[in-house]
Amino acid sequence: MNPPTGPGSDPAPRTAAGGGAETRGGATGRREGATWLKACLNGARRPGDHPALPLTPLELAEAAREARGAGADAVHLHPRDEAGSESLSAAHIGAAVRAVREACPGLPVGVSTGLWITGGDVDTRRDAVRGWAALASGELPDFASVNLSEPGFEALWHDLRRLGVGVEAGVWSVDDADALAATGLECVRVLVEILGGPAETAVSRARAVLDRLAELGVPGPRLLHGEGDPAWILLDEAGQSGLATRIGLEDVLHSPVGDPVGGNAELVRLARARLA
Repeated sequence: MNPPTGPGSDPAPRTAAGGGAETRGGATGRREGATWLKACLNGARRPGDHPALPLTPLELAEAAREARGAGADAVHLHPRDEAGSESLSAAHIGAAVRAVREACPGLPVGVSTGLWITGGDVDTRRDAVRGWAALASGELPDFASVNLSEPGFEALWHDLRRLGVGVEAGVWSVDDADALAATGLECVRVLVEILGGPAETAVSRARAVLDRLAELGVPGPRLLHGEGDPAWILLDEAGQSGLATRIGLEDVLHSPVGDPVGGNAELVRLARARLA
């Protein structure tokens, strides 16, 4: 399904369709020519997975402030409820985004819409995201990731656009690349995400997806990253290929040489050093 155009169509997303600073939320202070780097602060990790894992709005705000100081151009977070579980409710999304914005004026903020957050229930997820319409402007994220492997992604995509939230397309495989191309939808970024698997095949798997996106003429800047063992390998590959990338406790808990890290800011500093 192609996005509607003309009178009555969805409004344009609140973000720039590029790999750099989003227009909503202002400039990031990114260095000219530097690789665009997003800090993924917590992901689906459980309380206790890392001593510095940020969960509450205040913890996320402090982690974002430190990550920006270390060189992050944007942050991606998974807001939590009072029990520490991931949540898509307007109350929890709004509180987390507002706290980060107050601590980090001008820093673009993104969130996940992973279907696991609502226990695999497509309708519950859509209702929760539609509930973001009650949020004030400063409580809405700049962008949200939408995974092409999950059912209901097209309807969710249009809901986000109507809210003025940009969409990052989560592409995990060649099949996902085909699915994205078939929709004709455009996004602020295509996230080429290599999740787990053998580290020695991470680059070839990423290249297969990137090549398929190029072959199909899918528009939008690419962001390449991995989780687990491939994380640092794919960060290096992104830097060498001129692609945006990301790092943070969502993706990896150790340094490139396997040492434990103190938190998101240390990961960002290590990433900036490698990308330089």
